[in-house]
Amino acid sequence: MAVDYDIVIIGGGSGGLVVASAAAQLNAKVALVEKDRLGGDCLWFGCVPSKSLIHASRVAHTVKTSDRFGVYTTPPDIQFSEAMGHVQKVISTIQPHDSPERFESLGVEVIFGEGQFQDQKTFTVNGRELTARAFVISTGSRPKVPPVEGIAEAGFITNEQVFSLKNRPESLAVIGGGPIGCELGQALHRLGTQVTIISSRDQILPKEDPEATLIVEEQMKADGVTILNNTRAQKVEVIDGKKHLSVGEKEIIVDEILVSAGRIPNIDSLNLEAAGVQYNEKGVIVNQKLQTSNKRIYGCGDVIGGYQFTHVAGYEAAVIIQNALFFPSAKADYRVIPWATFTDPELAHVGLTEGQARQQYGDKIEVLKQEFSDVDRAQAEGTTAGFAKFITTPKGQILGAHIVGSSAGELIHEVILAMKNKLPISALTGMIHIYPTLSEVNSKAALQLKKRNYAKNKFLQNTLRKLFSFLRSIG
Repeated sequence: MAVDYDIVIIGGGSGGLVVASAAAQLNAKVALVEKDRLGGDCLWFGCVPSKSLIHASRVAHTVKTSDRFGVYTTPPDIQFSEAMGHVQKVISTIQPHDSPERFESLGVEVIFGEGQFQDQKTFTVNGRELTARAFVISTGSRPKVPPVEGIAEAGFITNEQVFSLKNRPESLAVIGGGPIGCELGQALHRLGTQVTIISSRDQILPKEDPEATLIVEEQMKADGVTILNNTRAQKVEVIDGKKHLSVGEKEIIVDEILVSAGRIPNIDSLNLEAAGVQYNEKGVIVNQKLQTSNKRIYGCGDVIGGYQFTHVAGYEAAVIIQNALFFPSAKADYRVIPWATFTDPELAHVGLTEGQARQQYGDKIEVLKQEFSDVDRAQAEGTTAGFAKFITTPKGQILGAHIVGSSAGELIHEVILAMKNKLPISALTGMIHIYPTLSEVNSKAALQLKKRNYAKNKFLQNTLRKLFSFLRSIG
């Protein structure tokens, strides 16, 4: 039986837009269904606005601390509404790339409305029945609200409201010590808000290397951010216009609460049962080819509950393009997935942590660690906090890398390239790094394995000693 489209994409976020754009440029007939506006969390509530706000906060921090370079200024006059204006300007500048007009110009039929599956081969929206050779669910996720007594009545904001604030809250409690909470908490504090981060885990950023996390936590505390680990918010009451949080044995009084305690998938309205698509609390269940239990329906991005990053959604979209439009043979490979948390200092991660590597390899690993304080460019710029840590096998296969420090999110990429192409750690010492740049933190860390192996090789040391002695004797 004939169908209307080659592919129908449900959700106009990062992953869905990549699928739609690529499929249309391959001359497939494409429909893109979106209930709100194109761009998804990344454009409106995530990557783009958060990094814009973070940059504004770093400028403020640089001005405040410029005296360490002999540059003296009056305290910066932070106009919060203008900082938020910068955020909105960046969004509006980038938005045309994700606009309906752009996708329509590519040949995509953009349909606005909230729809659902009617059966395993049909998606209904605005009274229309859409049939296709393949469907893609890319509906994203939304903030998870923790079960705190009284929080709904007291009111709170999430990343979906914070960038629309007109006035700066004088004080803020952040529930959740993950990347969103830490990034926004530090940024808002540097823009003048008194911030307390409440983390239920024994460290903030619990997926990260504990040593690296400690560097970030120390800087945030030095900024003046209060961090409460191993702590849960239990109750919220509004008294005289202030929000009173019961936190363990303490009470915190703030103007506003920012909830950043995880994400839940946007699948409630899709009628997945009718489509024969299995799911759980994390999202739509997919196989390595990103197919759901209904093989003509695929899933990508936050809605499948894996790595919730824009760049991963884009990668998954590329896998889906091959499988959905052509022969389904491509498999998603998550062994080399990088990410970064854009606190100050930044924290970048790819591969295994030291703890994970020890679980898999026992003591048959090498841990190479280089402090930024031994990198000349870091000394010149006063950005000496942090380190690069590489975990390798004794022969130099890179198992994981963790960089905490200035520009960590940029510095991690040469390690990603090496890992993706199965290059040994020696590849980083074999390339010339420009002096003086922060990238020396990578080459110096990598060089440690060569030095370590030489120090263990007594035979080679003795041989060279005798060789040089002989060469000296003959002039």
